[in-house]
Amino acid sequence: MGRARKTTPKPPPDREPRDYTHLPERIPPEQLRTVQDVDPGPDPRGGRDTETEFLLRYAGF
Repeated sequence: MGRARKTTPKPPPDREPRDYTHLPERIPPEQLRTVQDVDPGPDPRGGRDTETEFLLRYAGF
């Protein structure tokens, strides 16, 4: 199909990888709060009974 590309070797990293053994203090769930007002999401069915509509459409009536 196409020609194979030659890859150049990556140079070694200049610095050591980060050490994630020391983590910050855990926050208890009681202190977690939202900073924005939360509204319920829109109804994906638009208030219609899609099960009944499906039954009536495809039941052979």
